[in-house]
Amino acid sequence: MKFALRRPKNTLAWRVTSTILVFSSVLIFLVGSALNNRLSSGIFNEKLNVSLADAGSTTRSVELQLEIAQYQNTATVAQILSNILSVPSLTGTTPGREVALFALPKNLEAVAKYQGTSNLLDPRSVPVSLRTLEEKKGGTHWVQGRMRYFGGKSEPALIVANTLSIPGAGKYEFYVLFSLTQQESTLSLIRSSLWLTGLALTLLIALITWLVIRRVSRPIRDAALVAQQLTAGDLEQRMNVVGRNEVATLGVAFNEMAVSLKQQISRLENLSNLQQRFVADVSHELRTPLTTMKMASQVIYSARENFEPVVARSAELLAAQIERFEALLSDLLEVSRFDAEAASVEIQSCAFVDLVRRTIDYVHPSQEQFIQLHAPESEILIDADPRRLERILRNLITNAIDHREGKDIDITVVESENEVAVAVRDYGIGFTDRDNKFLFDRFWRADPARARTRGGTGLGLSIALEDAKLHQGTLQAWGRPNQGAQFVLTLPKRFGSSIHAFPIPVVPNQDSSTLFTMTEDDEL
Repeated sequence: MKFALRRPKNTLAWRVTSTILVFSSVLIFLVGSALNNRLSSGIFNEKLNVSLADAGSTTRSVELQLEIAQYQNTATVAQILSNILSVPSLTGTTPGREVALFALPKNLEAVAKYQGTSNLLDPRSVPVSLRTLEEKKGGTHWVQGRMRYFGGKSEPALIVANTLSIPGAGKYEFYVLFSLTQQESTLSLIRSSLWLTGLALTLLIALITWLVIRRVSRPIRDAALVAQQLTAGDLEQRMNVVGRNEVATLGVAFNEMAVSLKQQISRLENLSNLQQRFVADVSHELRTPLTTMKMASQVIYSARENFEPVVARSAELLAAQIERFEALLSDLLEVSRFDAEAASVEIQSCAFVDLVRRTIDYVHPSQEQFIQLHAPESEILIDADPRRLERILRNLITNAIDHREGKDIDITVVESENEVAVAVRDYGIGFTDRDNKFLFDRFWRADPARARTRGGTGLGLSIALEDAKLHQGTLQAWGRPNQGAQFVLTLPKRFGSSIHAFPIPVVPNQDSSTLFTMTEDDEL
């Protein structure tokens, strides 16, 4: 017996590992995002506080210088403002801080020559929204933006706005722009570290989970493999027990169960062999005395007219019961052949419809016509064993006669391209849902009193099913209480081929009733 290898995604280790991997990834992402936001907020707030303090200090220093210069000439004021706009580079390649000075549009006294920016800073670096806010409200305001230079260079910045009064020129907008390049680099490093740490942590969690689950699930896989081998018939297989933990306890219990199972199976096999041998031996041993008894009963039965009425009746009963006993013995012998897998078939081409007609005449030779045959006019040729087919049909028709309750019986023959089917339908007592589970069991009868017109042995349907299996056919049954029953035999026309279609549905008129199907893959 071959065992199919399961794909990795169907294993317990894969499912548990993938689940933990998904949840751990989500958890690490949420924690990392929260940590990143917290660090970003802390770094930015620190830079903001320092920038606001620096901008305020710069503004007050310029105002102080301008207050002192107001008592001097205009050239001194211009020199002070020129020094303010000449901010040196603080970061090596780009200025760490820039300034911009713009006249307020409403300031009629503004002198345009005082406007300007430091280090070739593009005046458009100051957002229009911030200039509008500063013009309307004044005071200190800030926004995040970008410092753009005429050379094309650009970097993130924090822009702080204040209002500056210049002697002899009125109010001006004074902007101090602080570079956020260092903070962005720090945050980028933090984000990269968080991503790498999260990825490494996720992979480590997945690896640890995989190793742990593999270690825990290995005994389960071993138990499953041993169970499959036990199912295949290798009753010597046992689990390896190591340690004294829960898994070891499972292994001990499993091995004890395997030992008990082996003992039970051995006992049942011995009992089954004894029963089969007993049935076969008894059946064979009874053949000789039964033959002698039958010959003697026939002599007595042929001379019954010379006996007294009571003795003559006894001779008739004796002959009938010996015939019934012979039929029972034949059934037991056939069952023993099936058990020993010694049943054989003698295949020959036969006319199926003619076979059905002969069986009907054999089972019911009287003049009372209650069996209606519905068959095609043209003959249907099939490869089969006529003796076994006659026995199947005889069992089905006899069963229908026994349970027809005085109503007619319909027998229908239909063929398809590769199959032929015959249905035996009666309208008598039928059977229940409980009965259909045991319908083809040996020695089982639906009538608990076992006292109908014909006292059967309970082997007829069982033998009919086995005969159908020998022909690669199916025997199906449908029934409902007080509505009758229908048995459908489906056979391939060519022996050795399989059935691909069912010419006759098992449920009459497509009624949604009990359906009981037995095929060659089913067991008694």
